[in-house]
Amino acid sequence: MYKLLVGLGNPGPEYHDTRHNAGAWWLEAAAQALKAELRPERSFFGRAARTQVGEHTLWLLEPSTYMNRSGQAVAALARFYKIEPQQILVAHDELDLPPGEVKLKRGGGHAGHNGLRDIHAQLGSADYWRLRIGIGHPGHKAEVVHWVLKKPAPEQRSAIEEAISRSLAALPELLAGQVERATSAIHTSKPVRPKPPRNSNAASA
Repeated sequence: MYKLLVGLGNPGPEYHDTRHNAGAWWLEAAAQALKAELRPERSFFGRAARTQVGEHTLWLLEPSTYMNRSGQAVAALARFYKIEPQQILVAHDELDLPPGEVKLKRGGGHAGHNGLRDIHAQLGSADYWRLRIGIGHPGHKAEVVHWVLKKPAPEQRSAIEEAISRSLAALPELLAGQVERATSAIHTSKPVRPKPPRNSNAASA
């Protein structure tokens, strides 16, 4: 079913552990699970690996561009190997889901995510699959940029890693095209409960 798995993030050690790199965390874990070694590929603007799943060739790609140029890498590899949008799965951070939740979907808008926005533009299509990895929302739109470029709290990081592990347990079903079974396993979640506000006893303004 899938011929290309992509994990989005920003390059460099200063960004690796930030929320915006949750997709890259997933791809690196997927590469390890598949025993595929990601190597720099200048032609594809990122680190890539090629492996066999049964009789099918599967590519893994972690763009080395900044997030807002993710589509450059995805389109370069997809066009070279004639991979259609519906054969691509993109793992990315998702503000609208709490840490610990992962959702699989095909198509739809980019919801302001700069990586998805550029993939839309470069592929000329929104008809690819997304693995939406919850990172939570700061509560105010003005704080989003600061939020995604910061490291999650330890309990949030743990919840995200558990969600990644759960989704990878369903990878065999995903790669076999058993979407309903994979979705059922992936969407089962126990997100982190938010801590009560410190001033919970204070009178509301």
